[in-house]
Amino acid sequence: MSKPKVYVTDFEFKTLQYEEEVLNPVGAELIGVQCKTEDEIIEKCKDAFGLINQYAPIGRKVLESLPNLKVVARYGVGVNTIDIPAATELGICVAHVPDYCMDEVSDHAMALLMACARKTVLMNNEVKKGNWDYKVSIPINRLRGQKLGLISFGRIAQALAKKAQAFGLNLLVYDPYVPEAVAKEHNAKLVSLEELLKESDFISVHAPLTAETEHMISEKELQMMKDSAYIINTGRGPVIDEKALVKGLQQGWIAGAGLDVLETEPPAADNPLLQMDNVVINPHAAWYSEQAEAELRRKTARGVAEVIQGYYPTYHVNKEVREKLTLKTL
Repeated sequence: MSKPKVYVTDFEFKTLQYEEEVLNPVGAELIGVQCKTEDEIIEKCKDAFGLINQYAPIGRKVLESLPNLKVVARYGVGVNTIDIPAATELGICVAHVPDYCMDEVSDHAMALLMACARKTVLMNNEVKKGNWDYKVSIPINRLRGQKLGLISFGRIAQALAKKAQAFGLNLLVYDPYVPEAVAKEHNAKLVSLEELLKESDFISVHAPLTAETEHMISEKELQMMKDSAYIINTGRGPVIDEKALVKGLQQGWIAGAGLDVLETEPPAADNPLLQMDNVVINPHAAWYSEQAEAELRRKTARGVAEVIQGYYPTYHVNKEVREKLTLKTL
């Protein structure tokens, strides 16, 4: 009997050692490829039992073209690269890793917030130009007592909430799927999006990218914010309408931004955000630590290994598919 073949559709790692540690013991053959398009996946992964995916698109065309495919696991929390309804329709399990970088991303969001609040990047750049003068940072306001608005209140935002309170920030939360009791447990006030936008001094975006959340922060929302407020995004770039954000920054609707994610990554060289002193941009790095990367890769591979062993994945996205399958529950 041939080994089930598991393809990594695309990856940025030097080796696949962590994936091999998980998949070799269950008898899988792991094959790394580098695909950017659906056609490349179809060509290179035609006999796949499982796919491990980073950025390459896995739409209906791919899913219908791989007759042996039983599971797709994505490196990360979001699964916007995968056509979930099509996978469910075709009886294919989708897995992800929702809990691998909670500390890293919440730390990074706090770091971006602090960089905006204390203007550390601006002053660093000025000092390196030969300008030793704190007045380039005026105004800076005391952080304690200001309001932090959290858009979406899942694991990462809840971790950030605890850290932000240590700095004396008061918390507002907008999340239509979270009960008021959960907000209260974290000493946060559950409010409407409009109230959060109007009242917050800092807004940290943690919403996943869906049809509902794409461009949920656009011109209308930015104009509701205080002109002294900052917006932080460590979630998904397209949740913020980037053209609207540029306009809002240019026209002074808000004071600045701390961005780990953008609509297009990497940004074009002429992106106006790259020229703004009141914008701090990082290269989608909030998730990263050596420990988080190893955990991510092992858990992603484990989702595939579990299906090979006849189980539903521990981190199963499309649980509706269970009506079509007869796998066991862990």
